[in-house]
Amino acid sequence: MDIFPISLKLQQQPCLIVGGGRIAYRKAVLLAKAGACLTVISPEIEDDLMQLVTHSQGQYLNSRYQDTQVNLRAYRLVIAATNDKTINQAVFEACEAENVLVNSVDDPPHCRFMVPAIIDRSPLIVSVASNGTSPVLSRQIRTQLEAAIPHGMGKLAEFSGKWRPEVKAKIANPDERRIFWEDLYASPLKEQVFNDNVVEANRLIQQALIEWTRPKGEVYLVGAGPGDPDLLTLKALRLMQQADVVIYDRLVSQPIMDLCRRDAEKIYVGKARSNHAVPQEGINALLVKYASEGKRVCRLKGGDPFIFGRGGEEIQELFAAGVAFQVVPGITAASGCSAYAGIPLTHRDYAQSVRFLTGHLKEGSPELPWNELVYQNQTLVLYMGLVGLEKICEKLIAHGQRPDMPVALVSKGTTPEQKVVVGTLADIASKVSEYQIQAPTLTIIGDVVSLRDQLQWHERG
Repeated sequence: MDIFPISLKLQQQPCLIVGGGRIAYRKAVLLAKAGACLTVISPEIEDDLMQLVTHSQGQYLNSRYQDTQVNLRAYRLVIAATNDKTINQAVFEACEAENVLVNSVDDPPHCRFMVPAIIDRSPLIVSVASNGTSPVLSRQIRTQLEAAIPHGMGKLAEFSGKWRPEVKAKIANPDERRIFWEDLYASPLKEQVFNDNVVEANRLIQQALIEWTRPKGEVYLVGAGPGDPDLLTLKALRLMQQADVVIYDRLVSQPIMDLCRRDAEKIYVGKARSNHAVPQEGINALLVKYASEGKRVCRLKGGDPFIFGRGGEEIQELFAAGVAFQVVPGITAASGCSAYAGIPLTHRDYAQSVRFLTGHLKEGSPELPWNELVYQNQTLVLYMGLVGLEKICEKLIAHGQRPDMPVALVSKGTTPEQKVVVGTLADIASKVSEYQIQAPTLTIIGDVVSLRDQLQWHERG
């Protein structure tokens, strides 16, 4: 994060604008809406800007900035909005020397703060900023948000503020209080406020406070997909953002973790080969513990929790402990990685079936039903098979699979670090070290791999 977003209270606070033209006016409008007292320095000033200055009970200094003695520390912030970059830079340098917040319009290197694109639903304010790199994109996103955020949200924010002290007195625990508000915003109360039915809205919140009981804990078993955050389901994202505790695996990418609720407690229980941060029994115990404390727990797992994710074992433990849970499927690595590698798992001309296998079984041995796997019109997808890949290839060949059967290794699939290496059963194991392939890697075996040259799209850009 290159900038730190804050919301300034500027009611009746002195703010300085250097410049009297249209650029200065656009910034002055925003400051005036926030209640600031405007001072403008410029040898000329537009009429509508002058009206804003007068309305804000500010002052206009009819002078060039260079000829004016200004006590910059008397102002909360300064905006340099002339059409002369030299003057704007001089304003910036003077403010920097005095540790005064300064914005030089359309000149990011000479800005200590940025003016974001704003969605005004007062008292609810939403801002979008790009650190000055793409103001057009910020405005485009603002337009999308304008359509998505009802104007009644401002009324709802104001209504909530009036009731906040009473809710806080009734529900002392901040986590429980947050759940109360979330449940309330999902109830009919929101529409009553939007429609100005204040009497009914007051009745509903009073009733909710009377009926309030300590929430019961619940576990969300959520599949995070193979790595690309755009592959998350809508339900997964919603539950990730409302969970009090997030218990996550090694395969959950950082961009996905960044989408979790910011103030949620995050507990890493990742597992690598022969290196388990927390053993499975400990993970099960953590889920039960936090849910029993009334917490909403998101158990975030890479891929899909029910495909080699031990999700079944975890919810068996929850069921035995009487803990409520729900399961959110995710895009499993086989689907995500094959799609991003341009390899269809089935194809009418090449494969009429697909089989998911794990090369890392409970006893640590890749012993598989080899005879069943040697079938020409079938795709094999191997999870966690990188370490035993050489033995797996040897076994398949020994049981009759042709040595030139195409094989693809998809490392860190769907992420910016994705790497795909193609070979055959006879030579793919030797390419692991040659191309420095590392886990997590998915192995795809079958004639469908030969379609990659035509169908791969992710790397083309």
